This record gives sequence, structure tokens and C-alpha cells, in this order.
Amino acid sequence: MTTQVRAVGAKSEKAPLEAIEITRRDVLPEDVRIAIDYSGICHSDIHTVRGDWGDMPYPVVPGHEIIGRVVEVGDKVTKYSVGDLVGVGVIVKSCGECDNCKAGDEHFCQGPTGPLLTYAEADPYMPGSSTHGGYSREIVTTEKFVYRIPENLDKAAAAPLLCAGITVYSPLKHWGAGPGKTVGVAGVGGLGHMAVKFAHALGAHTVALTTSPEKVELCKSLGADEVLITSDSEAMKASAEKFDLIISTLPGDHDMNPYLDLLGQDGSYVVVGAVGNMTHSFSLPKLMKRHRSIAGSQIGSTRETQEMLDFCGEHNIVADIELINADYINEAYDRVVAGDVQFRFVIDAQTI
Repeated sequence: MTTQVRAVGAKSEKAPLEAIEITRRDVLPEDVRIAIDYSGICHSDIHTVRGDWGDMPYPVVPGHEIIGRVVEVGDKVTKYSVGDLVGVGVIVKSCGECDNCKAGDEHFCQGPTGPLLTYAEADPYMPGSSTHGGYSREIVTTEKFVYRIPENLDKAAAAPLLCAGITVYSPLKHWGAGPGKTVGVAGVGGLGHMAVKFAHALGAHTVALTTSPEKVELCKSLGADEVLITSDSEAMKASAEKFDLIISTLPGDHDMNPYLDLLGQDGSYVVVGAVGNMTHSFSLPKLMKRHRSIAGSQIGSTRETQEMLDFCGEHNIVADIELINADYINEAYDRVVAGDVQFRFVIDAQTI
């Protein structure tokens, strides 16, 4: 048995998103059915829908920043009950048997197909169909990949925590952001504004790195202790070797050398924004003479994600959002591409 659900999706890479119906599986013993209230728009949604990352199994229903209420649980579900406020993020299944899964790092699953993404992948539960995301009225997901959302948070503004939030929280924790450390955040957009909030709340001396002088007061309002204008060569020189960690949310190919100069001994430049290949060369002596590192990170484990959400509940941290109705999604996509949003769009799923 299955259920037909209203959704918004794209039927081809050149087609606008439109109202469609999709099929959700019936609840299995370890499943949770969630009535979706809010779904964030991530730049990954746009890349996927528009075919930037290769052929996709259209129709594609994006969305992996999902907030809603539990409306049904399977017989073996132990963590959730009907009425609970919950979220779903980037992945909805892993093999559970590889070393990474056993270590609690499901996002690094080494199984035959790796972690199962929330949308646009072959659905093992319904052969011949693909997974569909949060631009819909309901979703059915294994309880292991469902997260408890603190009730005190603004629910719409909490949606981006499921991707943007964990994407920057995980490396901040992994590389030891905290008291006594100076942390830079390169790029203050959807990811970067969350990184500034988290780094500040973790107790690090937080510096926003931006090319835009007009963003100084905004960055400080997010929690930045300082703002460094990266286009100011004198200011960059004055900040040389002062940083322990830089989280780079810059969205594409860029020259890392100026940022490497900012790192002190054993400092790390961690890329979370760019997903394509880097073509700018970087100086090996800059790395070798100060024991610096260039690293990468993406999302986080189920354990880290719940930890992040609990941390947000304790510190009342959510994203800065613009709430939209479903009929505005195509315009929102164009504005995201143009950089015209402060800082994330979130869809009111009740309007689907």
C-alpha cells in the first residue's frame, strides 16, 4: 500500500517547478510519517533540479531541510510519538554495516551505494521510483534519520539547521572551535551566517571574512567579534597568522592563498561551500612552513545533527530566513542564484 501526496517538483532540468503528486510508502515497523510544516531551500536543490550535477530521475522533488510533526509511527519505533516536532535532513538511510556506520558516521557510509539522499536517488523501499524530498506535504522516513527539534525554536527558521546548520557545526566542533581560538568564516551567506552564530556561541573569537564593507554591521549583529574585509590588502596583512581555523563557505572555485596567509601554525582552512574542482594553484610552502592544512567537510552524522539541534535549543540559534508560499519557489530559485536573499528561503509547506 502507498499514499498519494501533494508536492512541488520539476519534470525536467529546464522545466519550472510545479505542483505534482508523488507516492509515499506506507509506514514500515521502524518508520515515522511526518506531516511537513516547513522546508528550506538549499542551493543544492537548485543544482539538482537544473541538472548541474548530472542526469536526474525526473520528476525531482527537492528539499532536505524539513520540519514537521509526527502523524504515524511504526510498531518498532521507540524514539518518537504522534505529535512530536521533528526534522529530516540530507540523508535518510545508510547500510548500517560498514565501519563508518558502526562508528556513527553514517554520512560517510561505505556501503555499495553510500548514504541514501533524501531526494533524487533510487528508492530501495519502492523499486523503480526515486526518493522525494521536503517540497511536499508528507514524508516517511526511518526513525534513525529523524531528529527531535526543540520546541522553543522558531519552527520555520529551524528548517535550515538540517543542512546549512550541520554543514558548518560539524567542522567547527571537529576542528576545536571554542574559547581561546580565533575562527574566521569566509563568506557570510546561507552557510556563513550560521557559522558565525555557531562559532560565537561556542566561545571562539569570531571573525567574519567578507569582500563587502556594507556587511560589517550585519556580521556583527550575527555575533562576529570582528569583520575583516578581504579586499583590503593592508587589513589582510595586519591579520596574517592570527587564525586557528577558517571555515570557507565560498560557493565556488577561488584562490585559497590569501586565506592560508591568515592561518597561524597548525591552522586549518576547511572548505564546506565549494563542491566543484579548484583550479587556482596554492602555495605548498605556505602549508609546509606553518604546518597548515586544507581540509573539507560535508554535513554530519546523526549524532552530531541531534547535538547541533540541542545546542540550538539551548542558545536559541536559528537561521535568518524569508518565509515564502509554494507558488513563489521559482522566483526564490532565481533570487538565490542572484544572491538576493538574507539568508535562506523557507517554504510554508501548508501552501503546497
